[in-house]
Amino acid sequence: MWWRSPSFILDKQQHLQHPDDNGDEDSSYSTLTMTGAAQNPNPNSNISAYYQTRAAHHGVVTSDWLAQAQAAVGAREEGSDDGGEVEVGQKKKKVFDVIDEFNNWRKQPDLAEAVAAIRALASVIRSIEASTMMELEVELKKASDCLKSWDRTSISLTAGCDLFMRYVTRTSALEYENFSSAKARLIERAEKFGEISHKARKIIAMLSQDFIFDGCTILVHGFSRVVLEVLKLAAANKKLFRVFCTEGRPDRTGLRVSNEMAKLDVPVRLILDSAVAYTMDEVDMVLVGADGVVESGGIINVIGTYQIALVAHSMNKPVYVAAESYKFARLYPLDQKDMVPALRPIDFGVPIPSKVEVETSARDYTPPQYLSLLFTDLGVLTPSVVSDELIQLYL
Repeated sequence: MWWRSPSFILDKQQHLQHPDDNGDEDSSYSTLTMTGAAQNPNPNSNISAYYQTRAAHHGVVTSDWLAQAQAAVGAREEGSDDGGEVEVGQKKKKVFDVIDEFNNWRKQPDLAEAVAAIRALASVIRSIEASTMMELEVELKKASDCLKSWDRTSISLTAGCDLFMRYVTRTSALEYENFSSAKARLIERAEKFGEISHKARKIIAMLSQDFIFDGCTILVHGFSRVVLEVLKLAAANKKLFRVFCTEGRPDRTGLRVSNEMAKLDVPVRLILDSAVAYTMDEVDMVLVGADGVVESGGIINVIGTYQIALVAHSMNKPVYVAAESYKFARLYPLDQKDMVPALRPIDFGVPIPSKVEVETSARDYTPPQYLSLLFTDLGVLTPSVVSDELIQLYL
């Protein structure tokens, strides 16, 4: 199982409380880049931060840390009690924080979490006060690790950061240029990657239109913004279709999808999660999103996707997946338990006896044999091609 230790956060908190006295004061960014780890809103590593609050994340300032900071005023750079400034002598300078930048991008409702991370990393390159390529890449790697630690259960966040690092730093020409032009090249590549990722949904929506025909019935499960983009474009193209939405308990994501479809005047029916097999006879295709696409060509998505794919496969209904390429992850789960747990609190609306165990898993794994095609910004792919595309992405 892929399980990463949550001790990363504790180590970084200890580092802030007991900084080194080695005299290396050149980069104020490296001193405070990891403050985002202390802002992780996910103290319980078993509960996915995705299903918790999206409010601002505030670090904890201790009295010991304040005492050290006051003692160091005028002697060397040290973090102040402002959390976002560095005091050099009598002059205060605002320090770039990758988590703050990430949260600012996340405020845009249509921006995916992975794309927000990519945008934040692009800002890191512009803000780093480095003098060599090696120093710049080290600081960029620290910022990437900080973002990935924000929610260790998020597959798309981790994959997006890893792909960004590969794409931005993958060029041999940097070895032969001066530092200023090399940094400019990195910024250019970072901005390009951000634009490619941001446009991914529109590309997927266009590629998928040939598979939506007049009079078809589409079953969707979960609230996926890329799936919603596909359906919106089909409606804009005056295609006649109807949508079945699963209720999606406990988050009731189906209610959100049905509301969006009603706004577009698309015929929509809300069904119980347990009524999928009952209504499958009326369905022409299943269309779902994905939290992550793994090396086998299977997907990790909101829980319930696997059972829907099983029912559709048994009744010869195609299952289509709409997923951006930055969700392609170097993972190879063998079964449902072979994943980093992503749990969520569940409210049944009635008291549950303490002796009753409640399943709180937020996602499941659907093997590739139950999927028909994947609509991606790289093209329309069969599940067997995903491994080849992953090789190309990570080369």
